[in-house]
Amino acid sequence: MQGSANINIMIKAARKAGRSLVKDFREIENLQASMKGAADFVSRADLAAGKILREELTSARGTYGYHAKGQEEIAGEDPTRRWIVDPLDGTANFQHALPHFAISIALEHKGKIIAAVVFDPAKDELFYAEKGAGAWLNDNKRMRVSARSRLHEALFATGVPSGAKHTLPATLKDLAKLMPATGGMRQWGCAALDLAYVAAGRIDGYWERELQIGAIAAGSLLALEAGALVGGIREGQDPLETGAILCGNSNLYDQFARIIREV
Repeated sequence: MQGSANINIMIKAARKAGRSLVKDFREIENLQASMKGAADFVSRADLAAGKILREELTSARGTYGYHAKGQEEIAGEDPTRRWIVDPLDGTANFQHALPHFAISIALEHKGKIIAAVVFDPAKDELFYAEKGAGAWLNDNKRMRVSARSRLHEALFATGVPSGAKHTLPATLKDLAKLMPATGGMRQWGCAALDLAYVAAGRIDGYWERELQIGAIAAGSLLALEAGALVGGIREGQDPLETGAILCGNSNLYDQFARIIREV
C-alpha cells in the first residue's frame, strides 16, 4: 500500500522505537533472577521507547495532540487530531523474556481513528491501516479476517486479568460460557497483537475488559479495515471510551457477541 505522509511518519517512529526495545529485550534474560531489577529495567525500556515515539511524532506533527500511557497528555494546537500511543503493550511478556509485545500508534481525527500502526519488533511484523484503504502486513500483504463461520472450529483470544482487577470474575464467566462451544482459546497478553491477529485471520475473535485506549486504538482500526466487526462488551458502547472490546469476523460476530453479552 502506498501510505500517506502520516502513516509513513508512524511507521518510521515505530521502527525506531522498536530497535530500542529489541536492544533492551536482549538484556532482560540476565535480569530475571531479580524481579525488582527486571521490573525496573522494563520500566526504563518502556520510557525510552516512549521518548523516541514522542519526539518523532511531535516533531513531525507539532500541532497534533498526544496521548500515551504513563506520559503527560499534550492538548495540541489542532484540537481535531491526536496521537494515541502505547510504547510497550505486553509489558509482562517483555519482563519475562517472552518475545510477544508491540508498539501501538493510532491517529485520531475528530474522535475517529483514521490511521494505525502496530509493530511487533521481536518478530519484525508491521501491521498498518488507514481508514478506507484496507489493512496491511509488512510491505504489501493485504490482510483479511478469517472466513470461519462455525464456533466449534473457531479460535478466540482474550486477556485474563490478574486478581487485582475488578473484571476477573466476569472474564472467568465468559470463559466458562464460550470455551465449550469453540475450537480453542488463547491468552497472549498483548491486546494490540490480538486485534492485529484477528485482522490477519490468525484468530477468529477477541474480547477483553479493563484496557487502556492506547492498547486498542490502533488494533481496532486494523480489524475494521480487514473486515472485522468491532463493538463494546455491552451493545452500543464505544470500546475506546470503556476499555472493553469485542471483535470478530462478520460470520461469527453475532454468535460470539450473544454468548459474551448473555447475563
